[in-house]
Amino acid sequence: MAIAKAERLMNLALCLLGARRPLTKAELRASIEAYITAGGTGGDSASDDAFNRMFERDKDDLRELGLIIETVEALDGETGYLARRDSNALPPITLDVEEAAALGLAAKVWQQARLAGAASGALQKLRAAGMPLAEDPYGGQSALEPRIPVHEAAFEPLMLAARDRRTVLFDYRKANAARPEQRHVEPWTLECWRGHWYLAGWDRDREAERVFRLSRITGRVRTRALPFTVPVPDHVTVRETVESWAGETATGTARIKVRAGHGYPLRARATAVRDLGDGWDELEIPYGHGLDAWLVEFGPDVIVLEPAELRAEVIDRLRAVAKG
Repeated sequence: MAIAKAERLMNLALCLLGARRPLTKAELRASIEAYITAGGTGGDSASDDAFNRMFERDKDDLRELGLIIETVEALDGETGYLARRDSNALPPITLDVEEAAALGLAAKVWQQARLAGAASGALQKLRAAGMPLAEDPYGGQSALEPRIPVHEAAFEPLMLAARDRRTVLFDYRKANAARPEQRHVEPWTLECWRGHWYLAGWDRDREAERVFRLSRITGRVRTRALPFTVPVPDHVTVRETVESWAGETATGTARIKVRAGHGYPLRARATAVRDLGDGWDELEIPYGHGLDAWLVEFGPDVIVLEPAELRAEVIDRLRAVAKG
């Protein structure tokens, strides 16, 4: 939000909250400097129209931010506006030790992302209110500190688009594709799974729900001020979808060769490991739909031994990339 607009909204909110009676638009216009400089003091239709449009937008923005603004009849019969303090006061916040520790932990998770400032500011406000928030929620007992890495440039514009319900355009390269394709998506939610960020949303061109891995988005994410055409579901199955791609919903066992010192995510899922010598290991891993797309990402460091259909699927994907 631009600084000038943020200041104008703050002044309008303070006027409405501080008034002991409903204020008319004329009174608000004369009290807030931004309205005076933007639309003048009135007297001609152009300045009146400019002020009315600005005021209506500001009022809607404040209501969207959570401020309860009442529209009532003022003493002189004109329409007045008022934001009662009791209606806009937050209830008392009480946290036990475990809840406070969870909030502190969540704030540390986001310190690498855009939300770091907001998370830190929220904790400071809670501390000022007397909440029992320690700097280290585990008293220094743990040497591990959680973080969610956010290295993809697409993360921030997608996060903002999902928050603001704005459609996006981006170029996306699938694992088995040589070139990216443009996707027009209504973004629903972002989720981190096994160190990778994924976007779930409605693909307008394919008219279906889709999940996109952010590391496969190429170029800039462009936002469009277009309304969503499909309701956002209450529960979006990001992890379930990605798990099926990665063969997490296993129906059998696959045998693969992995170069020594490579394929650690595969090794973590292996049910058996055997040293083959010459810098290779043999792994047995759960095999399900979508495992071929995951194995292709490891390139020449992974060779499928069996089953035959999985080996054929991986070879087909690699050939498709090579042809591109």
